[in-house]
Amino acid sequence: MDLLENVFVLLHLLGMAAIVGSAVFVARGRATPALVWGARAQLVTGLVLVGIVESGDEPVNHAKIGVKLVVAIAVAACAEIAAAKARKGEGERPQLVTVAGGLAVLNAAIAVLWTSAS
Repeated sequence: MDLLENVFVLLHLLGMAAIVGSAVFVARGRATPALVWGARAQLVTGLVLVGIVESGDEPVNHAKIGVKLVVAIAVAACAEIAAAKARKGEGERPQLVTVAGGLAVLNAAIAVLWTSAS
């Protein structure tokens, strides 16, 4: 089970790298396929990881998971809307791409900095 969890953690981190890398370094405000697929990967792998942790003996901080889920949905929504607008020829949406990247960083900060009181 540890191997499976580690594989999903790796995929989760690669999704975050795709979002932040696309938003900040590569596209500079353009919605790329890597941004959209990274957002989707973050959402799916995050849910799988919660399921894996829930099936084990470790306690799960449901408030933290809920906040992270809302942020992940916002990231995916920003990426999907920006990509859809670009595909339809309605112009680029650099603000949405930047927000998606910023929210992905916020989600990483929540994951690392939000610790449960023992």
